[in-house]
Amino acid sequence: MDGMELIAFNIISNVGMAKSLAVEALRVAREGNYDEAERKMAEASECLVNGHHAHASLIQKEAAGEKVEFSLIIMHAEDQMMAAETTKLLVEEMIEMFKQLKGTEGNTEKQAADSL
Repeated sequence: MDGMELIAFNIISNVGMAKSLAVEALRVAREGNYDEAERKMAEASECLVNGHHAHASLIQKEAAGEKVEFSLIIMHAEDQMMAAETTKLLVEEMIEMFKQLKGTEGNTEKQAADSL
């Protein structure tokens, strides 16, 4: 395996882990465990940063004049990175929605009790 393949697999493994952690965070948030969800999202962010660092190394090589060959595996790695970023952003928003809904749920129950 050459250097390009190693970089691609580094990107793929890091961003794949980030996406998995974000989905896990959503699942624990749905159960109301927001602290655990926050920990998982922080870990997902670290994995994404690691993937970005690997990707940036390719960009730096090209910027320095070194020829970076086009390959499907690099294209796949970039695609996975974008999917992981999108997933993470959407999960962050969904967790906030869970928190808001949980807060209004209590208010609705209190309003119903008050009206009796």
